[in-house]
This record gives sequence, C-alpha cells and structure tokens, in this order.
Amino acid sequence: MSAELRHPRQPSAPLPDFCSLPVLFALLVVGALTVTLMWLAPGNDGDLRDYSIAVLFTSWLSVLLTVALCKLRPWMQRLPGLWPYAAVWLLLVTTVGASAATLGWIDHNLAAGLSPASRFGFVRDCMLATGLLGAGLLRYFYVVAQWQVRVAAAAQAQVAALQARIRPHFLFNSMNAVAALIRVDPDAAERTVENLSELFRAALGSDQTSLGTLGEEWALVDRYLDIEALRLGDRLRVERDIDVPADLPLPRLLLQPLVENAIRHGVQPLREGGSIRLGGRRVPGGVEIVVENPVADAPATPGNGHGLRNVRERVRFHFGERATVDASVREGRFVVTVFLPEAARARTDRR
Repeated sequence: MSAELRHPRQPSAPLPDFCSLPVLFALLVVGALTVTLMWLAPGNDGDLRDYSIAVLFTSWLSVLLTVALCKLRPWMQRLPGLWPYAAVWLLLVTTVGASAATLGWIDHNLAAGLSPASRFGFVRDCMLATGLLGAGLLRYFYVVAQWQVRVAAAAQAQVAALQARIRPHFLFNSMNAVAALIRVDPDAAERTVENLSELFRAALGSDQTSLGTLGEEWALVDRYLDIEALRLGDRLRVERDIDVPADLPLPRLLLQPLVENAIRHGVQPLREGGSIRLGGRRVPGGVEIVVENPVADAPATPGNGHGLRNVRERVRFHFGERATVDASVREGRFVVTVFLPEAARARTDRR
C-alpha cells in the first residue's frame, strides 16, 4: 500500500487572489490605520514628519508584499491543509523583518534619522506588529474563502436541482406531442421522433453546468417549435426580431422553457391560435432578450410558475444580481424580458 493511500493528502485551503486590487487596498488600509493608531496613542510626541515616513514605509511594504504574494501564490497553494496560510504568514513576517533591517542599516549609515536609534528594536517591533496584524488579516481571508466555497457549492447544487426538474418536464411535454401525432399523421410523427433525437442529443448530451451560446439556444428553440408546429398547425405563428450576436454566452435550456410556456399558456388555449415573438437587442449596459405571447382569457392548464422561477434563479446564478427576468402583461400580451448585463461574466464550473 502506497504512502498516499495510508495517509491521504489533505486538500489545501484556498488562498485569496493576491493579484487583485482589493487585496492591495486592504494591505494599504491596514498599514495606514496601524500607523495612525500608533501616532495617536498616548505618549507619542505626534511628530508629523515621523508619521509621514511611517505611512510611506508601510505603503511601500504593502506593494512589495502584494507583488511577492501574487508571484508565490501558485506554489503556496500546492501545500496541503492550512500550510498555504502558514506560508503566507511566514512570508509577511520575514519580508517585513528584512525590509526593516535594510532600512535601519541604510538609515544609520546615512545618518538620516528616519528610523529609531535601536535597530534591533525597530526590526523586532515591525515583525511583531506584522505577525499580529497578518494573523488577523489571514483569518479574515480564510473565513471569506470558506464562505465563498460554501456559497458556490450551494448554488451549484441548486442549479443541478433546477436542471433536473427542467429535463423531465421538457421530455414529457415533447413525448405528448409525438403521441398526439401518431394516429393523425404517422409520417409526421416519425419525423418528429427524428427531430426529438437530435433535440435531446443537444439538450441532454452535454454538461448542463457549462455554457452554450445564444445561437445554439435558438437552434434548440427552433427544433421545439417544429414539433409544436406539427401539433398546432396554422394556429402557431412565430415572429422573430433578433439583433444579438449568436456567440453570446448563455446557459443551456434557458430560453426553451420560456417558449414552451408561451405556447402552452398563450397560444394553445386560443381557438384561433396566436403568435409568439422572439426578440433580442442591445440595450444600454447589456443585452435584452424578449419572449412574448398572447394572453388567453382562460388558460387550458394553469401554471405554477416553476418554469419562470427556474429561469430567474439560473440567470442570477450565472450572471449575478444585475441580471433580471421580468414578466408583465402589456397591451394584451404576456412579455418576458431577460436582461443580461454586458460587463458580467457568466459563471461556469471551474473545478
């Protein structure tokens, strides 16, 4: 039995992105606040020159530490357990100690009076302050990282559950359409089965946590509309007004439930049928996709809102809080508007 089997390697705790501006900002703020508190402490002579030098020194250290942590993060992240955070703490203390010792040596040789007379005390105090502040700051980063991991896991599980509800719903409704055509038009039913096989290969044969494109989603919608057109005939009319790039990233099976609801609750209950409109356009700050249908006086099958709620939650998960899904009745038509912010990057499973 190998050593890895006897003693499985403990997964490492995730480190924050030290290459980001928020981390540099946090180090700058912590350093400036520490110097300010020491300057305001009782017994301090309140020399503005010493305060300015100390702020400049801590700011330079913050930039130096950010660069070092950014470059060494991949190596430290490979360490097991909590050792990545221990390595970061050691790097903080040793870097500050070496910088303080270098500054003290240069200052005493130049006799500039920038550092305290006791070089040893200056280095010791800098390392102690860095050790205490670094431990507190790393504890904060660790708690935030663990919280983000839990939130991501919960969100991923929620999306998987939503997708699991969408798949059977889509399958059952499509098979009902085929069953309705078997006695009326066997040839059309056969073509529909072939169309369904391609449809389910595209919809179910890929990783649903990944993203597709708007062009792929429209192709999926077109296959579904072909199936429904065989069942509803001239009662179903489709209008398109789409001016959005086909390579726009989009979660799979996002628009199909909206089109399905438009047909089921808007067109199907009307004896004369109706038209659904599929639109897409650029708007200030993002992209807007619209699905609208006529409003029936008495829907044949009252809905429970699951489809629309699922779309809302999936859009929020992939594109953030700025993305919205609005539904309203306008001039006798039910309109669903999906807004995707242009600056947002769709989230994918990176693990």
